[in-house]
Amino acid sequence: MAGNLNKVFLMGNLTRDVELKKTPSNMSVANVGLAVNRQYRVNDENREETTFVDCEAWGRTAEVMGQYLRKGRPVFVEGRLKLDQWQDRDGNNRSKLKVVIDNFQFVDSRSGEGGGGGGNSNSQPQTSAPVQSVPEDEIPF
Repeated sequence: MAGNLNKVFLMGNLTRDVELKKTPSNMSVANVGLAVNRQYRVNDENREETTFVDCEAWGRTAEVMGQYLRKGRPVFVEGRLKLDQWQDRDGNNRSKLKVVIDNFQFVDSRSGEGGGGGGNSNSQPQTSAPVQSVPEDEIPF
């Protein structure tokens, strides 16, 4: 296989409100925590595990996420993995894997929180029709 692929698709709930900040060059950046649940069976017993994923979004995507998303809201994100590396105060090498969000979609539509179809950091602001709600038991994944 020629080349590499770094693509991530996740659907989960926000673990906290979106933290929206600006860089010195006035670029918007959002830090997002996502909880992704996995349900499975072991010996006729239902079990669930939760994976917590740190994510970041940039530009218009960050701004839209900060405007419409709050703690607990389900969201579908598409992005790529990024490894951050640094030294802590004691001089130890540290690293953390996170997802850089390229696009996202609202999974539900709550009244009063606006509509829209997510964001794309590579495009200009767009207007779009509201996303229709789909009952949770009808989501195919």
